[in-house]
Amino acid sequence: MQSVVRLHVHAGLVAILLALGHVGLGHGQANPVRMRHGMVVCQEKLAAQVGAEVLRQGGNAVDGAVATAFALAVTHPAAGNIGGGGFLLYRSHFGEPAAYDFRETAPAQATRTMWLKDGTYDGQRHHLSHLAVGVPGTVAGLHLAWRDAGSLPWSRLLQPAIGLARDGFVVSDELARSLKDALPRMQRYPASLAQFTRQGIPYEVGDLLLQPDLARTLSRISEQGPPGFYEGETALLIELEMQAHGGIVTREDLKRYAAKKRTPVTGSYRGFEIIGMPPPSSGGTAVIEMLHVLEGFDLAADGFGSAVNLHRYAEAMRRAFADRARFLGDPDFNPPMPVAMLTSPEYANQLRQSIKPTQASPSSPTSFVWPLETTETTHLSVVDADRNAVALTYTLEFSYGSGIVVPGAGFLLNNEMGDFNAVPGLTTTEGLIGTEPNLVAPEKRMLSSMSPTIVTKDGELFMLTGSPGGRTIINTVLQTLLNVIDFQMNAQEAVTAPRMHHQWLPDQITYERHGLSPDTSEILRGYGHTLTPIESQGAAQVIVVRQDEQLLEGGADPRSADSAAVGY
Repeated sequence: MQSVVRLHVHAGLVAILLALGHVGLGHGQANPVRMRHGMVVCQEKLAAQVGAEVLRQGGNAVDGAVATAFALAVTHPAAGNIGGGGFLLYRSHFGEPAAYDFRETAPAQATRTMWLKDGTYDGQRHHLSHLAVGVPGTVAGLHLAWRDAGSLPWSRLLQPAIGLARDGFVVSDELARSLKDALPRMQRYPASLAQFTRQGIPYEVGDLLLQPDLARTLSRISEQGPPGFYEGETALLIELEMQAHGGIVTREDLKRYAAKKRTPVTGSYRGFEIIGMPPPSSGGTAVIEMLHVLEGFDLAADGFGSAVNLHRYAEAMRRAFADRARFLGDPDFNPPMPVAMLTSPEYANQLRQSIKPTQASPSSPTSFVWPLETTETTHLSVVDADRNAVALTYTLEFSYGSGIVVPGAGFLLNNEMGDFNAVPGLTTTEGLIGTEPNLVAPEKRMLSSMSPTIVTKDGELFMLTGSPGGRTIINTVLQTLLNVIDFQMNAQEAVTAPRMHHQWLPDQITYERHGLSPDTSEILRGYGHTLTPIESQGAAQVIVVRQDEQLLEGGADPRSADSAAVGY
């Protein structure tokens, strides 16, 4: 039986692959994928093919992004989702940008002390329980962007995802390994085991993954729009799962959820306009702040990967992350935040003057340490033939979120409540903080590092970038921008190049193993930096528009084996 399953490929997938026989797939090579009309770059190749086919059939960038995102909810369950949330940044070919905030919200019954057990903070309750589930935003956010700027019928955009869930798709090596790693966390949840194992046996490469419950849920969303998720059968199934296990998300919470359209944050860097997400994402503010600081240095003259440039990166990162902690949270629940000040060139000049050329600045030992923020997010970039552009980042928080599949509904719930600060006033060296801007409150949105970014030059679209990676997202995005603008890399080179990260506290530079030469490491240590090697940072998905050739250039990050750039 198993051999039969491995040989089966459903007809709908065959049709997609045949229709896309003329597209390019990126596999981490030095050369980017180059296409003339439209392109999708994301972390899973079947979903990228779905989005590219929507573009080929006349859909615009929003249509392509919506179709890709729903397909990722089927083929990349570690982070693609309908049970989580995120941010979508859109720029029309007329030059109008818009930011769509579909971050999860805290349920109405949430309290500041909800993660205390017998008066003591309980990390399990905070991160790995039904209390960790926030009200999902993805369906509402994708629909809001489609309603504003989509062109194809909503139901058309969900059909590929429904087919992939109903008829199945072949499990890749990457997915098989990921599901096997997630299995211990899913052991407690029968619906999760039923969906993501073969009666408790891990899926292997070549197996067919069928998700009929998810197909039915997607069909309701296709037919009814957001009410197919936030009301009716799906909402009831979510509430029943919550009631059975001490969760607090109700049908009323779901019905009250609303995605929000916000004004993007903007800045400039060496003549390029940078467009980013505003709070509750910290990404746009931090990226622009760092770019403004670094603009005062001649990075190109000192060379990619030089010790002096890496020192400058670390010092700019240190300052931006300190400001992130001090000022940023949900704008609807905090006093007016000084985003305009943080993203101003004048403020950047002050910060730059505080950077010593050959000496690391200390991060205050009396300040708090960052709480846990995991790296399992996913990003997609889309450009259509008219040069409309979408950069979209969304997540479940942990890999596979809470690990909880809603029985009968077939999708994973997030554990995003873990992104709120733990308990008021509880600040520890183990990584807990209790400061005000990001404490939980009913219907409040938790602070995020997701950083979908769009770049223009002289009014024309130039670049899209974004990445998973928790707090490292911000610095991964920063470095892809610097790689293209300052060091003239193509899209693939920009995402393949080694990365580093500093987040103020803990006071260290993490860098990808083999990313620094021994000489460079010695110089940085001489400046006073602490260096810590890591295996990998992020999985950026980048598109660069080459106006002189009228071509789209896609870079899919080889750090994620299933990443692909697909175009036509």
